Amino acid sequence: MIGRRVVVIGGFAAIVALAACSSGSSNKSSSKNTTTTKPATSATSAAAPATAAAVKVGNTSLGKVLVDSQGKTLYLFKNDKGTTSEVPAGLLALWPPITASSGATVGPGLDQSKLVAVKQSNGQTWLTYNGHVLYTYKPDTSPGDTKGQKLANVWFVVSSTGTPIGE
Repeated sequence: MIGRRVVVIGGFAAIVALAACSSGSSNKSSSKNTTTTKPATSATSAAAPATAAAVKVGNTSLGKVLVDSQGKTLYLFKNDKGTTSEVPAGLLALWPPITASSGATVGPGLDQSKLVAVKQSNGQTWLTYNGHVLYTYKPDTSPGDTKGQKLANVWFVVSSTGTPIGE
């Protein structure tokens, strides 16, 4: 059991190191996303069936935070440039952004005007709240999990006010 934990932690450390190193790189990837902002309630995609996403408030050990429609904790990446993602394409499988093609809404206590759909160069529409792209973290498997908090000191849970927790 201990040997497997070392391998998992070692592999995880490599991923975190990649995120930290690539965030300071001056060599921009050709897959860098470009954005245009649209109100979240009017974002559409002709290529995909319309889907709605919800951002709501959930309780975690860190307090009240933003969660997705399944209750998974939402994060921001400190190195993003506003609503432009700076997450290396290879890490998006581990840190998937919240996507929606139409009708994204917020739960009680949140400000709908802070939820904005941002069309990316790949045609996907990613959601932002209070000017931050929203991501989940794959190892967070249950509502309330916050395993991605402060990883590489660039990933932060998003508070119910739309600001990073513990930055």
